[in-house]
Amino acid sequence: MKKLRQPTSLGCFACGKNNPVGLHLEWFNNYDENQVETTFTLDDNYSSYPGTMHGGIIATILDETSGRAILLDNDFNRLMVTLKMEMVYKKNTPTNTPLKAVGRVLKDSGSRAQVEGEIILPDGTVSAKCTSILYKIPQAVKDKWGPEADEWLRTTPKVEE
Repeated sequence: MKKLRQPTSLGCFACGKNNPVGLHLEWFNNYDENQVETTFTLDDNYSSYPGTMHGGIIATILDETSGRAILLDNDFNRLMVTLKMEMVYKKNTPTNTPLKAVGRVLKDSGSRAQVEGEIILPDGTVSAKCTSILYKIPQAVKDKWGPEADEWLRTTPKVEE
């Protein structure tokens, strides 16, 4: 299975390596399945009810995972922001359990995209899913990122043609 690790940042709650309270997730492009994915296990610090992951944490993971699906073409300058996100919580998402999140592109018009994401339980069922509309980040906003942009560029994989 051909995979490519996606870049990270410094302070992002989902992937920031320097964020002491962040999730520290890593994403990979899975070209065989045409999706981006991450695997993770979160402890009870991220729960709502005992043994149940908080819905806001689930939404965060799906927002980041589905948003990263736009980077499957290896153009890591195409990073976008979420304009709209619809969540469906289908089943309990447990803490202290190995989970997988996947993201896919549904439509891509260049400056906007529609994406989806799912959290998958060990038995293969989907516990939560989202569909989102993304928008290209204006360059004026990116120009203010400073060290974050440097880290993104430093961790962007070099793709051989």
